[in-house]
Amino acid sequence: MGERTKILVVDDDESIRKVLATILEDEGYAVDTAKNGKEAIEKSEAEFYKLALIDIRLPDMAGVKLLTKMRSTTPRMRRIIITGYPSLQNAVEALNKGADAYLMKPLDINETLKIIKEQLKKQEEEREYSQNRVTEFIETRVRELEKETLPHKKTH
Repeated sequence: MGERTKILVVDDDESIRKVLATILEDEGYAVDTAKNGKEAIEKSEAEFYKLALIDIRLPDMAGVKLLTKMRSTTPRMRRIIITGYPSLQNAVEALNKGADAYLMKPLDINETLKIIKEQLKKQEEEREYSQNRVTEFIETRVRELEKETLPHKKTH
């Protein structure tokens, strides 16, 4: 099989980072961790992660601020906000800022793994859709160019 899917876990709580990393690695993912937003941004600029689990409260910036900053480094990465402070306002803000999903602590591991799989599947479907759109565009453009150049060939 190909390269393992890379996931970034961003949480200031070391025990949460370790537990999530262990569980995700047991599931076959390659996991990296970051203890704050700055470290997460540096890692996402240096490495391509398919998905990030981001705590909503980080010591150096809000998780929702990190969402927008990471969107510029890795636009296609799926971003899941994790919070121990659930509120409708937090959920709405996270989703409006580009979170793909929202999970509450304490995490239900089965639910977390299910959401991760769903998000990675959506990402793959979007990638395939994008590739199909590019292929269709190229095929259409080639036909247009052939039609434009064919009449000229007959006159020469």
